[in-house]
Amino acid sequence: MIWVWIAVTVIAIIVEAVSAQLLSIWFALGGIAALITSLVTDSIAVQIIVFVAVSVISLAVIFPFVKNILKKEPVKTNADRYIGKLAVVTEGISNIDAKGQVKVDNQIWSARSEDGSQIAEGTRVNVLRIEGVKLIVSAAE
Repeated sequence: MIWVWIAVTVIAIIVEAVSAQLLSIWFALGGIAALITSLVTDSIAVQIIVFVAVSVISLAVIFPFVKNILKKEPVKTNADRYIGKLAVVTEGISNIDAKGQVKVDNQIWSARSEDGSQIAEGTRVNVLRIEGVKLIVSAAE
């Protein structure tokens, strides 16, 4: 069984090296543990239990830690500065007709209302978010 565990470990490492997506590193760790276990006992059941247990434990313990490290923050753009600002509707907003523009900080943007309501030209609105190239707005209170 030593050769089986060596093969499992090597294959898992190769898959990990090729993918670089943390797909099989857990199995490589389990394979190493099972390999060490195979040097101590000939019981295949014990070796398999050790392989599965170490693989699952390493996945449960290491993955959340690595996930936090690899978590990518959304890329901020200059457009984010418009969120939360007041804008003025320069062309009436109608989601149904796919029309509407607002002016915010001397820039004209296509706009849609968040709740689907029509908003008349000249109305002051709050910029809630950006979806693609459109500002999503709601009437200012």
